[in-house]
Order: sequence, then C-alpha cells, then structure tokens
Amino acid sequence: MHELQFLIIAVIILALVFDFINGFHDTANAIATSVSTRALKPRTAIIMAAFLNFFGAMYSTGVAKTIGGDIVKSAEHIDEHIIVAALIGAIVWNLFTWWIAMPSSSSHALVGGIIGAVLVSTGAIGLNFWGIGKIVLSLILSPIIAIVVGFIIMNIFYLLFGKFRPSSLNNKFKRMQIITAATMAFSHGSNDAQKSMGIITLALLSGGYIDVFEVPYYVKILAATAMACGTAIGGWKIIKTVGGRIFKLQPISGFAADLNSSVIIFSATVLSLPVSTTHVVSGSIMGIGSAKRIGAVRWGTAQQMLMAWVLTIPCTAIVGALVYSLMCYVFGL
Repeated sequence: MHELQFLIIAVIILALVFDFINGFHDTANAIATSVSTRALKPRTAIIMAAFLNFFGAMYSTGVAKTIGGDIVKSAEHIDEHIIVAALIGAIVWNLFTWWIAMPSSSSHALVGGIIGAVLVSTGAIGLNFWGIGKIVLSLILSPIIAIVVGFIIMNIFYLLFGKFRPSSLNNKFKRMQIITAATMAFSHGSNDAQKSMGIITLALLSGGYIDVFEVPYYVKILAATAMACGTAIGGWKIIKTVGGRIFKLQPISGFAADLNSSVIIFSATVLSLPVSTTHVVSGSIMGIGSAKRIGAVRWGTAQQMLMAWVLTIPCTAIVGALVYSLMCYVFGL
C-alpha cells in the first residue's frame, strides 16, 4: 500500500477512535444531570443520548470547517503525519482524564495536539494565530457565560417557583428534564462530532482526495456513528463526578442546567464555534449551585476540574510534539 494511502487510513481510524472515546468520555455532559436527579434510568439515558448524538452530528459542518481550516495557515503547513501525532496526543489525554474520573475538554485536547505537532514540523509560521485565538476564546468564554447565565436562570426559577411545595416541583421538573436531556444530547452531537469530521476532511484535502474543504457525507456518517457508539458505552466515572460531585442537583436545578447548557452549545454550533461541552455543563452546574448559595458548590472538585482545563492544551501539545518527533526519528521525515 502506498505510504500516503496508509497514512490517510491511519488518520481516519484514529479520528474515529478519538470520536468514540469522546462519546463515552463526554456522555456525562448529556445525561449526568438527568441520571443524578433520577429523571431517567442510566441505561435509558445513555441509549437516548446515543441516538440524539448521532442526529445532532448530522446537523451541520460549520464547526468541522473551523477546526479543519482555522488552526493552520494553509494545507501546505499540515500533513497526515502531523494529524496522526495530534490525534494520538488527544486520545492519550482523554483516556488519562477518563481513568482518573476528571472531566476535561476533548476540544482542548485536539487543538493542543495539532498545535504541538505543527510547532515541531513547521514552526510557529505554520499556525494561524488569529484562528487559534478565536477558537481558544470561544473555549474560554463559553464556561464563563454558562456560569453567569446559569446563576441568572436559577434565580429566576427561585422567584417563580419558590412558593411551591418541593415535592410537587420535583415531579413536574423530572418529566420536563427528559426533554432538556434530549436537547442536551442533540447539542453535544452537533458540536463535538464535527471536530473529527474536520480532521478527516483535512487529511483528505491534504492527500488530494478532495479539492475543497467540504465535509463529504460519508465522513459525517462515520463520525456520527463513532460518537453514538462511544456514547452507548457510557462514561460512568465522569457521570458520577459531573452529576454529583460539583453540586447536589434537584430536578429543577437539573432542568435549568440542561436548558442552559444546550442553548449555549447549540448557539456555538450555529456560529460555527467549537466549545467544550464538558466546560459548559460544568459551568452551568456551578452557576446554578451558586444561586442557592456559594457554599453549596463543591469548589474543591471545581478547582481540580479547572486545573485539568488549564493543563489540557499544553499537555496535549507536548504529547503531540513528542509523537511527531518520534515519527520523524523512526520514519526519517
């Protein structure tokens, strides 16, 4: 088999593995709140999330174009070796943070892996700093917005429903939470699966298999299926962290968290901006918990998550750079 063909096949496989891992790593984003409040049984929630992740992934390709076109200056500054190194860096980080049950950003991991590999390959001249800045800004601002808006929404809910009996509210919001969990799963698929679509399409473009950066339909199907299958497995460790170790959710607060998160994530998808669903959901829960009282949020867990968020891009950049350097040594690039 020709080396270029082999590398493109390797990119496609690794991208789908990344998408699969992203599915079970980020399952918590879609269902942790509804599972922790017992609005949905875990297995039912995971099956629902898997289907809606698939359909969400088929929604658009704007985020894929941002990932594939805004990190490097042009196709000449990236090749299949760089993409392979970046994907390995992102996969290693995702598996590590899943193993220690720490929610982290698959988006950050992928961006960091690409940056590290490109720096070793072509140097800083190969990076599109304006595009990277736009991506990083959306990744940073989205959880801040989630915290602020979550705080506001929950305070509005307290004003509207504060005089009702808790038992009556819980029963109503449990049923309503099924709807918001579904919208959250769809939103997650609409944003996260496109990152792998962008990587695969970038590899096909650099290999000359397509002439312009347009995501082929079969790439959308492959990425959507990989994420749905990963979601179906379920990331139980992270579900417990997101659902119960940040703030003890009730059906009304779980509903508010899912509503807030799904609106923010889907809005980013419409604007073709990649965001971290992990950051958005966690930020929503922190904001909603703070509306009750600041001390209700387990800030120790939040601090650990913040540390993972800060470290993700530099750590995956280092791993991506090391993998690319190793490939250069082994294959004489």
